Amino acid sequence: MRLKDKIAVVTGGARGIGRAISERYAREGARVVVADLLIDEAKETARAIGDAASAVAVDVSRLASIKEMGRAVADSVGAPDILVNGAAIFGMAPLAEITEEHFDRQFDINVRGLLFTTQVIAAQMIAAGKKGKIINFSSQAGRRGEANVAVYCATKAAVISITQSCALELIKYGINVNGIAPGVVDTPMWDQVDALFAKYENRPIGEKKRLVGEAVPHGRMGLPEDITGAAVFLASEDADYILAQTLNVDGGNWMS
Repeated sequence: MRLKDKIAVVTGGARGIGRAISERYAREGARVVVADLLIDEAKETARAIGDAASAVAVDVSRLASIKEMGRAVADSVGAPDILVNGAAIFGMAPLAEITEEHFDRQFDINVRGLLFTTQVIAAQMIAAGKKGKIINFSSQAGRRGEANVAVYCATKAAVISITQSCALELIKYGINVNGIAPGVVDTPMWDQVDALFAKYENRPIGEKKRLVGEAVPHGRMGLPEDITGAAVFLASEDADYILAQTLNVDGGNWMS
């Protein structure tokens, strides 16, 4: 077990990629805290995992909630060894229809939330003298722009930049910060994504999902389980000499 006796916090851990990572971390020996705004789903995920998991509510768009989550984790299981910043939302609109609310909500969760969660949990790692691992979730959308997806793409590009900056700052404490950029992954969120593409590209429901899956060089959309190996690797001792990198896990969609 590659993460034996480690304490891991996974934001956005209730469903999709976050849930798959939480389950895999537990199998690798970690104690997992499933942190999510969807607390009922987070509790269900923790119950499904078993004694190695617990759930805590967090709204990453609010610093007070992040701090409360951090205190709850410290009080229940101790300072984390691993943080996975997985909480995120997707939004889509043509340039002419982007509103301040549309912009602010995505940046509040995808960027601001990630930064301040890193701030809070990294402080706990430092205070405890732990050589931790922080894994931030970007996207292939952070590597390139896409029509009608300007705000989301910008948030995920910002994640790559924050990953680099935090990595260079925190390595002096023995904390490695890296990222993962998934491609198209078949999660519940993709049903929402598909519906938005249907609206703005005038497509039938399901067509965009089918097309993007066919376009992946590997031959299919990713599954949440396809991301977990990279998440385990970056959280393990095998990644001790890796920092400031964002690893593409996308079936060959983007080469860098």
